[in-house]
Amino acid sequence: MRVLVVNAGSSSLKLRLLDDDHLERSADLPAGPDGFDTSHLVAVLQGWTAPDVVGHRVVHGGTNFTGPVLIDDAVREQLRGLTDLAPLHQPKSLAALDAVTAQLPGVVAVASFDTAFHTTIPAAAATYAVPREWRERYAIRRYGFHGLSHAYCCRRAAELLGRPLEGLRIVTCHLGSGASLAAVVGGRSVDTTMGFTPLEGLVMATRSGSIDPGLILWLEEHEHLSAREIANALEQRSGLTGLAGTGDMREVQAAADRGDPDAVLAIDVYIHRLVGGIGAMSAATGGVDVLVFTGGVGEHSSTIRSRAAERLGFLGVAIDDHRNDTVHDDGDITAGRATVRTVVITAREDLQIAREARSLLGPGS
Repeated sequence: MRVLVVNAGSSSLKLRLLDDDHLERSADLPAGPDGFDTSHLVAVLQGWTAPDVVGHRVVHGGTNFTGPVLIDDAVREQLRGLTDLAPLHQPKSLAALDAVTAQLPGVVAVASFDTAFHTTIPAAAATYAVPREWRERYAIRRYGFHGLSHAYCCRRAAELLGRPLEGLRIVTCHLGSGASLAAVVGGRSVDTTMGFTPLEGLVMATRSGSIDPGLILWLEEHEHLSAREIANALEQRSGLTGLAGTGDMREVQAAADRGDPDAVLAIDVYIHRLVGGIGAMSAATGGVDVLVFTGGVGEHSSTIRSRAAERLGFLGVAIDDHRNDTVHDDGDITAGRATVRTVVITAREDLQIAREARSLLGPGS
């Protein structure tokens, strides 16, 4: 079954054509403030073999969508109704859905959700201690994100290590421009660091991660900042950018190597939050068998992996320096003395989306 995977991001529309998980064609189309250039999309799709199904990445599925779903008019309306929960991401997913459907009107479309993997989180982990009327009226809970990446990584880690997924306690570290951790037991998410929005949790490229909510109240009262001004600052001008002036970890590391104090502090803060988060996720899993690094930083920064591992020895984590420095694609970087296996896995949300589409439709579709 040939699957066209559509992944709409903030700056590009990623298209991947997969046949039995083999990548046939790929294209990254630029996106501007007004959406995607339809002429580019038409040119790409006209030059490719027609897919049997289109799999769309949708960031937010709310509480209704706990797995992949066939897209029809009713589902489209439900997805639009979730825009308030993900105002920065949902419109782009819907715009990509409309644009691709217009070019492939007769092809079945399936939505896969970043939030769906985390719907298995128990109530104790998902519930915020806020007034009941807020929780019930606004569906306030920990939703979690990057679920497609976390789901793929825990399955791929089990394959890489030759062990059944059902018996593993895994902490997956998706460290990219956005970053989150997931605690996974037997292939099911039991906790994660992102929450009601993707702003909670780790320090990211431009996002602050978790902060004291009292700080927001203080800024509103004493500095008279509007909600929009605060949101923009926390989403676009915080994280590594706020600490070191750039959200590119490669640039931050280079500056730290030169002794720049802001860059040194930025990496120290990043590692502190990362290690603390891994410790919390390990508590949620009741111990850890496998630690996974993925995403742009997780895959390519041997320094971040090494510094994190140095502080996780109490969990049984230790990595081999040579393996860590030379790993490419998917690889095991565990040191011989370690009791926890540490692996690096290339982020492949496209494979997870294709797998979910095929599973939903079945072999006879």
